[in-house]
Amino acid sequence: MATFRWTRSLQLTLAVIKPDAVAHPVISEAVHEKILNNNFLIVKSKELQWRVKDSQNFYSEHTGRFFYQRLVEFMSSGPMRAYILAHEDAIQLWRKLMGPTKVFRARIVAQDTIRGNLGLTDTRNTTHGSDSVESACREISFFFPEFSVSSWYKEQEPIYRAGPLCYDLERLEHRLVGK
Repeated sequence: MATFRWTRSLQLTLAVIKPDAVAHPVISEAVHEKILNNNFLIVKSKELQWRVKDSQNFYSEHTGRFFYQRLVEFMSSGPMRAYILAHEDAIQLWRKLMGPTKVFRARIVAQDTIRGNLGLTDTRNTTHGSDSVESACREISFFFPEFSVSSWYKEQEPIYRAGPLCYDLERLEHRLVGK
């Protein structure tokens, strides 16, 4: 049982382990362990595979950019794992843990980050994370359409903040003790 006690409100973010990492169980597990070792609460988690259309919809803001087609094809090339993470500063902390988007840069200035250690290229950079509260809400609803961010903040956040919580090894999620 984890005894998390948070002093400030929790924030949600989306975290994705991309197909390049999920294809290699050791890498996928290493990223999962980084999430746990950095005291993120895993509110929801699931493995999924996108069709090309899903990838096009998610990355529609990048339509026409030089990397768009490569990114769309890559993100629909195999299974990925999506998480809803919670922490006091979840967005900033997850982005810092991931490291710079450009793997070459990550290897130079942030070797201890996920991308600095495990990323292959700028597209195959192991992880994705929301960059703002607005994008976190939008992206969470894209990956977890059954999950209501506003309901979670209203009903669950105070309970998660107070704890006690345990980590469910079967579901790969934190849950309230006794639930």
